[in-house]
Amino acid sequence: MKTIFCTIAALLGVCATAQQNPNTVKENYTKKDTLISMRDGTRLYTVIYTPKDVSQKYPILMERTPYSAGPYGDTSYPRRIGPNPTLMNEKYIFVYQDVRGRYMSEGTNLEMTPYIPNKKSKKEVDESSDTYDTIDWLLKNIKNNNGRVGLYGISYPGFYATASLPGAHPAIRAVSPQAPVTDEFIGDDANHNGAFFLMDNFDFMNYFGKPRKGPVKDYDSQIFDINSKDDYDFFLQLGPVSNSQSAKYFNHKSYIWDEYLQHDTYDEYWKARNIRTHLKDITIPTLVVGGWFDAEDLFGALNTYASIETQSPKNNNRLVMGPWTHGAWESPDWKQYASHDFGSNTSRYFQDSVEAVFFNYYLKDEGTLNIAEATVFETGSNEWRSYNTWPPANVKNVPYYLSAGNQLSLSATDTRSFDEYTSDPNKPVPYTNGIFSRRNNDYMAEDQRFAAIRPDVLVYETGALTEDVTLSGKIIADLQVSMTGTDADFVVKLIDVLPENEPNFKNAPRGFQMAGYQRMVRAEVMRGKFRNSFEKPEAFVPGQVSHVKFALNDVAHKFKKGHKIMIQVQSSWFPLTDRNPQKFMRIPDAKESDFTKEDIRVYHTSKIILPVLP
Repeated sequence: MKTIFCTIAALLGVCATAQQNPNTVKENYTKKDTLISMRDGTRLYTVIYTPKDVSQKYPILMERTPYSAGPYGDTSYPRRIGPNPTLMNEKYIFVYQDVRGRYMSEGTNLEMTPYIPNKKSKKEVDESSDTYDTIDWLLKNIKNNNGRVGLYGISYPGFYATASLPGAHPAIRAVSPQAPVTDEFIGDDANHNGAFFLMDNFDFMNYFGKPRKGPVKDYDSQIFDINSKDDYDFFLQLGPVSNSQSAKYFNHKSYIWDEYLQHDTYDEYWKARNIRTHLKDITIPTLVVGGWFDAEDLFGALNTYASIETQSPKNNNRLVMGPWTHGAWESPDWKQYASHDFGSNTSRYFQDSVEAVFFNYYLKDEGTLNIAEATVFETGSNEWRSYNTWPPANVKNVPYYLSAGNQLSLSATDTRSFDEYTSDPNKPVPYTNGIFSRRNNDYMAEDQRFAAIRPDVLVYETGALTEDVTLSGKIIADLQVSMTGTDADFVVKLIDVLPENEPNFKNAPRGFQMAGYQRMVRAEVMRGKFRNSFEKPEAFVPGQVSHVKFALNDVAHKFKKGHKIMIQVQSSWFPLTDRNPQKFMRIPDAKESDFTKEDIRVYHTSKIILPVLP
């Protein structure tokens, strides 16, 4: 998860260096640092940039962040401000705020602060009320504002943008949650379908989870030093996740890490932090943004949009999904990712033709709003698509069966037969091919041939397609399984198998070949004990056939004629997710002796339901 911060910081750093004049902000804006009191008396550190040109009034565009509103001090200017250079040059009153309990703000940070509806006193505060109080102060104290406010943010700041919507201040006229952290047990950073995302959280909370005694400009060192050259080996040697609380590592120094390990089911802790349930009757124009290769919050973008759509009938809600990693839509140039060559600068298109248009229209009454309900980049064809709904209304859900002989077929074959593999948590399937000291950010489009050759990975594929097959929407894994143990994880991967005559992508490394490449399109994990309920896990009965059904995140991809559609099924994805001991228990309490092999059967009645666009 540390990549949440580092990736965005790196992208913004590139954007900054792309500015021809490093003094642009200082020459065009007046900077003011101040503390704004909330209704409970807590003061939040706020940095305000006001255009020096006072010939007109400007809207306020605000980001609330746990990652520092700095640089701090009235004389310290950054190289750039705002979500992108186009909007910076358009001129807004840009506001950055350290959220409650982070960096220079007072108070206590609750990490995904629960929303409190129907507040009864000034002591009941949340991110919605803090946003409300901040806006109220800004409108009264910042000259030359036009009375309109917009909010935006990526990742955690995306959550704070979303959190401004329920109980919103009437001056809020446009909000853009981008890769918003949304539901950390079901599909975002902390867990996916109950499976703990070990590697990212371990790294991120070493930085983010460090305690403070009061407002600080810099959190300085991490909680502990780590010098891992091979994450797979490091986390295997670490052993059970309970060992992370040893004196060498967290040792209960991070309250967030403690909470993550304490709450191993979808209890009130997680439910209270799920902002989706509060996105009711939202009428503020909203632009939800996400990336198909976002390893952190792909779920958050798709499900924030869907929640507003279903719970706010009169909404003015739009979705943009592009071929981006976490926050890459704000990079100056995004034409390639992994082995993909998109053929155009997709980030510049978003910044100039979508994001700037959105905020200028609603906050300045400028331009024409010609943004579709859903603006979606279709990988495979490398084309932008516009839809009136997402998923498209005419999608047909087509079952593909995991059949005998490694076949992925349109009809079920022998309903009694199965494929079997042995899952050994002490030799887990790696999530990536190679040795990496941190997460390989290309893994979401990586060649899966390294996994296909393992005996603990099942492979099913179609023949070469005789015509294009376009998928647009949600994928459902519908498995019939049995096992010799009492719990197991199930990882399902959708893969585009390229033909033997596939040309290399632009700027491919010397000697690299795309022929036969098994390019991952989408993948997801399900912790089996949550197959019927995330609140009340259930053990598997050894030898008994059980139904495991779960959704993979949406996809927009064209499988071209001559390609093959492949599905892979496995029971570990390490160290992206923690190891399941394959024994029904509280996994954060597991000891080394609890991790055991088990034989798993996947029956040929199992299927993958794909959203096929006619």
